[in-house]
Formats: sequence, structure tokens, C-alpha cells
Amino acid sequence: LAAPDDAAVWRIDEARLLVVTTDFFTPIVDDPYAFGAIAAANALSDLYAMGATPFLALNIAAIPVDLDPAIVREILRGGAEKVKEAGAVIGGGHSVQDREPKYGLVALGMAESASLFTKDRARPGDALVLTKPFGTGVTTTALIRDRGSAEHAAEAIDWMVQLNEPAARLAKELGVRAVTDITGFGLLGHGLEMAEASRLGLSIELGAVPFFSGAREYAELGTFPAGSHDNARYFGDRVRFDEQISTADRMLLFDAQTSGGLLLAVSASKLDDFLTRAEQIQQPALVIGRAQQGSGIEVRAGG
Repeated sequence: LAAPDDAAVWRIDEARLLVVTTDFFTPIVDDPYAFGAIAAANALSDLYAMGATPFLALNIAAIPVDLDPAIVREILRGGAEKVKEAGAVIGGGHSVQDREPKYGLVALGMAESASLFTKDRARPGDALVLTKPFGTGVTTTALIRDRGSAEHAAEAIDWMVQLNEPAARLAKELGVRAVTDITGFGLLGHGLEMAEASRLGLSIELGAVPFFSGAREYAELGTFPAGSHDNARYFGDRVRFDEQISTADRMLLFDAQTSGGLLLAVSASKLDDFLTRAEQIQQPALVIGRAQQGSGIEVRAGG
């Protein structure tokens, strides 16, 4: 646990690894089917962040006694269909009564020893590539507080239900090995995990980071979830910002994400091929910075 990664890994033999993870949370959108699908995609993301292929999942559910059973069915259906899309199956699970609904998965995958992704393999000069835009926390919290628009809700849901499988498959194809996914610790928190595991620093260009179309508007309103503020307090002393970067923009990079994209450290020799193949398979891939000698993260205003 001194050097944590995105999932637990158990060696089966010289070639095969069992990869295991779990995640669940309370509803972040009103649509129960979308909530189930997002929760499942989020849990499966840790497997993709390790280079594993999902094969089995178990439901974790907390259900209020007075919740309409039709809503519960839709949550479970959303999760089951997302797991099926990933090529895996749900083999049962467990539920308890609670005052607030919660849903997620225990997810199991298989990986090959030679293609396992970890956080500690970034090298100075590697490009930092992000595969989804940013801003789920600030956007969904705005929606929960009735300050968000239907258009922005649809955009956030569309991105959150997308599996990270194509990006992980591309990383394996190109031999990328330093990978993590961007979830609750935000871009800077998960970036710091990679930096510290790899014993180097990161430089991020704010102007290169893609955001949801309403994220900056909501950042100015301050609709960040509690987790984003926790991230800023915990990771803040290891991040150096250009002075002209606003408080709202700084908080956006600490924003706690749900079912975010992968962050990959891609060597300079593989970057052009990676970006070309990403375009061919219509996988978003944006270079947002570089790994470098040093420690911590510096955030520049340019892009």
C-alpha cells in the first residue's frame, strides 16, 4: 500500500494476472439507468487503467426501503448493460437497506504480465495524454443544485458512460505502460500519484486541458463537490501555478471526476503513432503536458 495503483493484482502464473477493483457511490444524475451505467463504467475504468480485460462483476447496492422498485430495476439494468458492453458478465452481488441509494461494482479482469499498466513507468520527456474532457464534478454538482442546464447534463452523461476500453487497447497496441485513470482525486491528484510513483515532476498546460462546455461557467459559480475542495487541500502544496491562473481554473484541475478518462505517459518516439492511431479509431487523445525531471506539478497558463 506504500505504492498504490488503480487495482489489486494477483499473479496466477508467469503470464497471467488477476486484477480486482471495486467502486460505488450515490446518484450524480437524475436518470436511474444513466446512473447505473456511469457507476459501472467508473468501476470498470480501474481495470482498463491497469491494462486488464474485464470478465466478471458483482453488484454492490444500497437501497432505501421506500424507493420505487422500477427505479432500482433501471439502475441495475444500466449497470448490467454497461458490463455486457465491456464483454463481461454480472454474476450476482449484494444489497443492503440504506437511507440513500448507492450502486457500483466489484470488477475482475485478466491482464498479461508483459502488458500491465502501472503508475511508476513515466519517464522525463514523456507526453501526458488525456482521453476525455474534464469537469464532471463541477457540472454534476451544478445539476444537483438546480443550477445546471439540460444540455450540459446530457454532455456529461455522454462522456461518463463511455468505457475507457478503446484508449486502453490503443495503449497496449503501442506499448505504453505508464497509465492511470482520472477519477476522485482529479487531474492534479492522480497526476501527482503518477509523478511520485515515477519519481519525477509533471508540467501541465492549462490551455491544453479539454473541459466540458459548461465547466468554467460552473467553476465561477463555485459548484464544486466536497471532494474537489478536499483535493485542493491535500494536494495543493505539491502544485505550482502560474500567478495569472484564476482560482476557478485552479479548482477545475482539482475537480473530483466520475468515470473520467485515462492519463497516459507516452514516450516521444511513440507519440506521433499514438495520436495517428487514436484519430483513426476516433479516440480522443490530447497532449496536455510533459513529464520532466524534478518533483510535484507545475501548471502553466499556456496551451
